[in-house]
Amino acid sequence: MDRPKVTPKDFFLWAGAMIALYGSAISFIALLFEYINNQFPDPLDYYVDPYSGAIRFAMASLIVLVPVTILLMRFIRSDIVREPMKSELWVRRWALVLTVFVAGAAVVGDLITLINYFLGGDLTTRFILKVIVLLVVAGAIFFHFLADLRGYWSANPERAKMAGLAAGAIVLIAIASGFFILGSPAEVRLVRLDAQKVSDLQNIQWQIVNYWQQKENLPASLDELRDPLSGAIIPVDPQSGESYVYEVTDTLSFKLCATFNKEGVGDIYAAPRPVAVEGKGIEGDSWQHGAGEVCFDRTIDPERYPPFGKQMLR
Repeated sequence: MDRPKVTPKDFFLWAGAMIALYGSAISFIALLFEYINNQFPDPLDYYVDPYSGAIRFAMASLIVLVPVTILLMRFIRSDIVREPMKSELWVRRWALVLTVFVAGAAVVGDLITLINYFLGGDLTTRFILKVIVLLVVAGAIFFHFLADLRGYWSANPERAKMAGLAAGAIVLIAIASGFFILGSPAEVRLVRLDAQKVSDLQNIQWQIVNYWQQKENLPASLDELRDPLSGAIIPVDPQSGESYVYEVTDTLSFKLCATFNKEGVGDIYAAPRPVAVEGKGIEGDSWQHGAGEVCFDRTIDPERYPPFGKQMLR
């Protein structure tokens, strides 16, 4: 009996299905990892993405890739039902064997990593949960496609359908969970607007400090910061389009105000930068804020930021 020939349609259907499957599996694992990171933060992670960009990207990938995987696999199974000989295509067997191999290798590597960390006494809840996630996902893929290689799903189409529905439901639950962390897209936009306002205030603050270092007095208004030669631009509130509030409160003190949508921690990426003197020692450059209008009081420390003329004399 002649073996069936692989047509370009067969090849690209299987290639597309495998790429979409691997992308879906990686995105699903990445999404669960991010959920674990969110619930069990690592004190050694000094920089945290304020927009949860990794969660958004994993969710977007799953929303696109999972339906593509299901659609392509449906086309493939329909072809096999019409032409049973297509179950013997070399491209099918290679795809299934490769998937079983990759999933099996992931399980073995996962177990080796777990034992290595156990022997090193460096097991944490966060790490153990990630190991379990990888083990379960890779194990499920391994046994599913091993069963497919042995013809189990072809012989039991109802069970194949139930397995597909169960996998789809799990993915939907994982995606829906992301909205409880991120909030709606409208809420994410409000958070991003608040972050931009903090960034704008930081920009203005450093322009004010630079102005004082040059002239040894604070600008009376933000308009005095404009400098056509240096190209300095004074940002405005991206939400309202109005100028930020600036007020001189003393010879070395000023305040900057903005209206925020939500409570936030300000610039998560920035390490504290000493700018102000208040009471004892140096006060950190905090940008934490609540919702509504918030003002940030700043006092320039001349010892830390001496006028440029005095710096030249040193």
